[in-house]
Amino acid sequence: MKVSPPGGPTGRSRADGSRRALPREIPAGSRENSSAPLTSRICPRELRETSPRRRVQPPTAAPAPPSPAGPCALAPWPHAPPLRPPAQSFGSNTELAAASDIIFVAVKPQYASVVLKEISGSLQQSSLVVSICAGVSLATLEAACVHPWAKVVRVMPNTPCLVGEAAAAMCRGKNATDQDEGDVRTLMSAVGSIATVGEHLLSAVTGLSGSGPAYIFLMIEALSDGGVRAGLPRDIATQLAAQTVMGSAKMVLETGKHPGALKDAVTSPGGTTITGVHELEKAGVRAAFMNAVLGAAHRADEMSKM
Repeated sequence: MKVSPPGGPTGRSRADGSRRALPREIPAGSRENSSAPLTSRICPRELRETSPRRRVQPPTAAPAPPSPAGPCALAPWPHAPPLRPPAQSFGSNTELAAASDIIFVAVKPQYASVVLKEISGSLQQSSLVVSICAGVSLATLEAACVHPWAKVVRVMPNTPCLVGEAAAAMCRGKNATDQDEGDVRTLMSAVGSIATVGEHLLSAVTGLSGSGPAYIFLMIEALSDGGVRAGLPRDIATQLAAQTVMGSAKMVLETGKHPGALKDAVTSPGGTTITGVHELEKAGVRAAFMNAVLGAAHRADEMSKM
C-alpha cells in the first residue's frame, strides 16, 4: 500500500519515474478563490462631470456566488455580505454639495434658505436638491438655489422611517424630471413608502402622516392606561396596545377593505366591542382625530407663508 508524501497526493508516475502534481486545493472563500474586489471607492466629481447623473438603482439581492470548480473544493462557499462604499465626511456644506449628486436638506425650516444659498455655487445642472423641511415651499427653495435650472423635490416623511415604515409624500419642482422623481422614490423606498402629490396637498400630508405618529402614540398610551385600569400590568398592556395598532393597520393595508367594514366585522350585536365603540363616539374621538389633522395642516400652511 503506497503512502502519499507529505503535503498530499502528487498524482500518477510518468514514464521517466517523476510524478505529476495534481492541482493545488484552494480553500473555498480564501482570497485566492474570490473574484470580489477588495476595496470600494466613491466616484469623484471630476469623473462624473463628463456624463449626466446615473439613475439610482433599487437595492437588489447580492448575486449568488459561483460554484467552486472541480472536486477539490471541500468546503461550502461562504456568503459574504456585499461591499458598501465607505462613509465620507466633509469639512463644509459646499464641499459636500460639490461631491454629491443628490443633496438632502434636513435642517430647521428657518435655516433652509441660508443653507441652500451657501451651497448654490457648488450645484451642477445634474444636482438634485431634496428638502424635508416642513412648510418651506418649492418657490422658496428654488429661489434660494439661485440658478434658474435648479432641480428641487420636497418630501414630507415621518419618524417611523427610523424603523423602515415611513409614510411619506413628495412634490416636484418645475425643473425636476421623471428620473428625479424615480430616484427619490427609490431612495425613500428603503425606509418605507412614498406617494406623489401636488404641492397644494403637502400641508394636508403634514397634518396627517407627518404629525400622525404623535396621535398614534397618544392613542397607544391611552389604550395602555385603559388596560392598566382594567387590571393588566403596564408592560403587558402597552405590548397588547401597540401590537393591536400594528396588526389593525396591516389588515387595512393588506386586505384593501374600508376601515369601517373591518370595524363592523369585529362588532357583534350587543357585544363588548360595540359598547366600547359607543363610548368612543360619546367622547368625540372621531371628531378629535379629524380636528387634529386639520389643525396641523392649517399650521403647516401658516409656516409656508412666513
